[in-house]
This record gives sequence, structure tokens and C-alpha cells, in this order.
Amino acid sequence: MPRPLARVLTLLELLQSGGTRTVSELAARLDVDERTVRRYARQLLDLDIPVESVRGRYGGYRLSPGYRIPPLMLNDDEALAVLLSLTTEGARETAGDTARDTARDTARETAAAKIRRVLPDRLRRKLDAVLASLAYTTPPGGIADAPDPAILLPIADAVHHHRPVSIRHTAADGHRTERTLHPYGVVAHAGRWYVTAADLLSGEDRTFRLDRITDARTLPGAFTPPPDPDPAPTTRVLNALATAPHPHRVTLHIQATPTHIHTHLPPSLATVTPLPPDDWCRVTLHVTHLTWLPAILAALNRPFTIERPTELRTLVEEFANRLLGSARREPLH
Repeated sequence: MPRPLARVLTLLELLQSGGTRTVSELAARLDVDERTVRRYARQLLDLDIPVESVRGRYGGYRLSPGYRIPPLMLNDDEALAVLLSLTTEGARETAGDTARDTARDTARETAAAKIRRVLPDRLRRKLDAVLASLAYTTPPGGIADAPDPAILLPIADAVHHHRPVSIRHTAADGHRTERTLHPYGVVAHAGRWYVTAADLLSGEDRTFRLDRITDARTLPGAFTPPPDPDPAPTTRVLNALATAPHPHRVTLHIQATPTHIHTHLPPSLATVTPLPPDDWCRVTLHVTHLTWLPAILAALNRPFTIERPTELRTLVEEFANRLLGSARREPLH
């Protein structure tokens, strides 16, 4: 929630508690100057909230006697959108390793708690299942808007209660299938949402994008999930993305730690396996194009060997020759 908006809502809550609040008191509570308090009060008036200005030595602001905020009325989609927005905003800060704002964290938690209190039990149980089933990776592209509730709600319910779920899925090539899943979790990564599950049609663990699912419904019965799933749903999604089929399969050996390698080749792109006792790692990628890899290997600034494909060796040599030619070129006058 943007900070000015949060402070306007805090001002409304302070006035809602009753009595007259002086401008200086409100400024101190909101951590703004008195001029800003007056601007926030005008914004509440613009929203047709009857804020009264009280003059005199002990003047300030108050709400008109008898005024109360109307009950919060949200449908399923609106409630889901609000709570997911509050949750994903906190996930963005955590995943992005930004400086934490305790006041903002508290505001998100109290806002979510207030919304939950006014929801019907039926909807509250559904939303609790959604929030309990979600996981987040570190998102280079941010977290996407919430998926279609008609898809997310039954899948989240299936994750939370270990129920089979039937889906209709359209693959990237347009091929449509109906599948029964035993879902492990819902994961947000790089602007998209995924469900990772045991796929009974293929007999394998699979990952599906939620925006490619056109129908989802929970089925009778239950399944027993693996105890302490290993890997976790987030790792399953990253592994699935890193091993997705592409025209080129690349295998490298790089003398560096996995952490250093992942600074340029993230887990969603590369599978990194340490090779003890040496300080080398085996790195596997599946990519559509090879042309961008020489610059990445140069940026890693570590010794490496290319196991496959042969075309990558040629591209690296050409890239190195271009760098050498530029280094030897006389400066322009």
C-alpha cells in the first residue's frame, strides 16, 4: 500500500475512535507535518467522509457525530484480490531483500486481519486455504496479478486438504489435455503462477502454469503427500523451468561455487551440481539460443570448459576474438 494512502487511512481510523484530535497530535501520530495533516483531511472530505474542523485553542479534527464507516462488502474475487495483494507485497519485499518497514508490515497484517473478520466463514476458509498453499521464489520480474479465482481457489483447496484435482490444460503448442493432479503447492515466480503436482496422466511430477489451465475442480477422496516434501514446491518449479525442453542442451564445467554461478545463471535457468572434492560444478542448461552465453561466461570470470554443444565453442572463440580486437584497437582522436 503506498505510504500516503496508508497514512490517510490511519488518519481515518484515529478519527473513527472518537473525540477531537488536535492537528499537532495527528501530525505526531502520522509522522508528518501539520500542513500534510490538513491535506489528508481534505482528501477524506473528497471521499464524502464528514470530517469536521474544530476551531479554538483545543481545536483540530473530528468526524461528524454518529458517523460510522459502512460495512465492508466484498465478493469472492474482490476479497481474494485484496488479501493476495497484501500478501504478495510483503513477499516482494522479502524476496527482493529490501529494507523491511516494520510499520508497513504491521499495517498489512492488521488490514488483512480486519478483512478476514468481516468475511463469511465459507469464504474465509477458502482464502485461508489459498494463503496457506502459496510460496514465492525471488522474482526478477516481480509477482504477477492474482490468477483467476475460479482456477486458484479449487487448486489451493486441493493443496491444503490433499485432494485430487481435475484440470483442463492447454500446452504452449496448443495441445489440450484433461489431467488429474495430486498438487504439492502453488508458486509465484517471475511474474507467473504455477502449480507443482504429481500428474497421474504421465505418472511424473509436473509443473503447470495457472494461466494455461481453463478449468479446475476438486475430486472426491484424498491423497497422502510426501512427508516434508523434498524438494520444496519452489525448488520443483525452478527445476522444471531449468530442465524444460529447448533446442539446445548445454553442459559446462565451471570452477566456481553454486552461489557465484547463480548470480548470472539463476536456478530457473541452470541446474548446478557441485563436483567434490574439487571446487568445480557441472552446469546444465536448456536454451533456445546460444548467442547470449559467451558474454555470461565472460561475466562469471571463472575458468570453465564446454562439454556440449560444439557450436558454443565456436561462439566463445568469436566473442573472445572480438574482445581482443577491441582491446588492441587504437583510441579514436
